[in-house]
Amino acid sequence: MKKGLIILLAIILIVIVIAGSVISKYNTIQKSKIAVTGAWGEVENVYQSRFDLVPNLVQTVKGAANFEQETLTAVTEARSRMGGQINLPEEALTDPNAFAQFQAQQQSLSSALSRLMVVVEQYPELKANQNFLQLQSQLEGIENRIRVARMRYNEQVTGFNQTIIVFPNNIIAGMFNIKSFEFFKADEAAAQAPRVNFE
Repeated sequence: MKKGLIILLAIILIVIVIAGSVISKYNTIQKSKIAVTGAWGEVENVYQSRFDLVPNLVQTVKGAANFEQETLTAVTEARSRMGGQINLPEEALTDPNAFAQFQAQQQSLSSALSRLMVVVEQYPELKANQNFLQLQSQLEGIENRIRVARMRYNEQVTGFNQTIIVFPNNIIAGMFNIKSFEFFKADEAAAQAPRVNFE
């Protein structure tokens, strides 16, 4: 009788230790997940700032006589293709296709804005326009914030993805169907050095 009670207590103790370990690992994964989604929130925040700035920038540039309409159209179309879609649902952060589509939309707007800034160099009246200079400065600041926010997001994703692949966390992640997050990746065109032409 006494031996059976000791065995039962030992089994209960083992179950408590295992349950405590699972709960602790699960909580660690959830805290790391919150850090990733928090970092993603900052990425969305700076994308929203850029998205909101574009109409003001376009209106200011439109005021310049003979400005290339094609460039303005490209910026406006890139913004409208996004359809105001700055915020991704959390499940899209673990879906490679949805994440790649979102990233492509953002890259399209970045490219259009870069072309706009290059073309502006040919318009001295725009370069002297205080409103434009202020908007240009804001855009440059936002682009820098986007780079920093992406970097911080990738750092959090690295930590989270490492957390869920190590033993025994990988077992717990599998039990609760916890998926790894997607990284921001450089645009394929970024692998090629830009061509500079001073003609």
